[in-house]
Amino acid sequence: MRFGFTRRAVLLGGLLLAAAVPAMAQDKPVLRFSAVFSEQDIRAEMMGQFASQIVDNFTLEPYYGGNLFKQGTELVALQRGNLEMGNIAPQDISNQIPAWSVLTSAYLFRDADHLRAFFASDVGAEFKQMAEDQLGIHILGPTYFGTRQVGLRVDKEIKTPADMAGIKLRMPGGDAWQFLGTALGANPTPMAYAEVYTGLQTGAIDGQDNPLPNVENMKFYEVMDQIVLTSHLVGYDLLVISGDAWNKMTPEQQTEVQAAATAAIDFSQQKHLARETELLEKFKTAGLKIYEPDVAAFRAYAQKMYLDSELAKDWPAGVVDRINAL
Repeated sequence: MRFGFTRRAVLLGGLLLAAAVPAMAQDKPVLRFSAVFSEQDIRAEMMGQFASQIVDNFTLEPYYGGNLFKQGTELVALQRGNLEMGNIAPQDISNQIPAWSVLTSAYLFRDADHLRAFFASDVGAEFKQMAEDQLGIHILGPTYFGTRQVGLRVDKEIKTPADMAGIKLRMPGGDAWQFLGTALGANPTPMAYAEVYTGLQTGAIDGQDNPLPNVENMKFYEVMDQIVLTSHLVGYDLLVISGDAWNKMTPEQQTEVQAAATAAIDFSQQKHLARETELLEKFKTAGLKIYEPDVAAFRAYAQKMYLDSELAKDWPAGVVDRINAL
């Protein structure tokens, strides 16, 4: 039997194949990711690595610098179905789940390893389940971005919380963030992340608190006089996916996404730890004064403020002891 192909049939077949390729590509779900950090941030590298590990089944569409959603609005976007993935501050979660405020308190986590141990523990699982049940989000893991230090434009040596009196310290909006500023002895002032450089430059604020890699990425050191090594908060956000996007995945896809997220978070954490050590020397060379305050005095002052506050009444009984024991 002979089979003949006319020119018309060949052209028709080619057109059908060309139409099928974009249709197949469209079948791959798009995961829109929003974050306020810049494209130069180590965490942008983290997300690039994550994207490469899931590329066979998903397309990651990242938006950096708050270009898609502003700081503090990503969580609501996830809940409303306007976003699939986000870099969410635990403070934003605590605004909706008061029990989460304990995870935003000063001097709770000792270091990055203690943070990761918490989220891998039974008590960490309880907090993740709270978020899943009450907010409709699935937490893939904590993204460490450095220990938060105080950076000031004023030339005043800081040794204890009493020395912070009257200092306008920029903090993100939200009760948990503002309370943290108060717990350092400062006068907290809410301001958007993208406005901090200008705020320091003009004197609208006296200082800001961020991990050293953020200070470098946003060039805050250009308009600062000193860094005070308060080490008051192990800085982290949460790599989160909406419950709707997560539940649409097969168990195999969920395993793939979680493994990719864990590997990417590991990569980011190690790079941040190494970078923090390097940056202290860089900032000294740039002419910034580096002060080591009485951290014990800061810790005692902050912890007393938290335990005496309304925030602590929402903390699950015994949770601080359980975290300390990890």
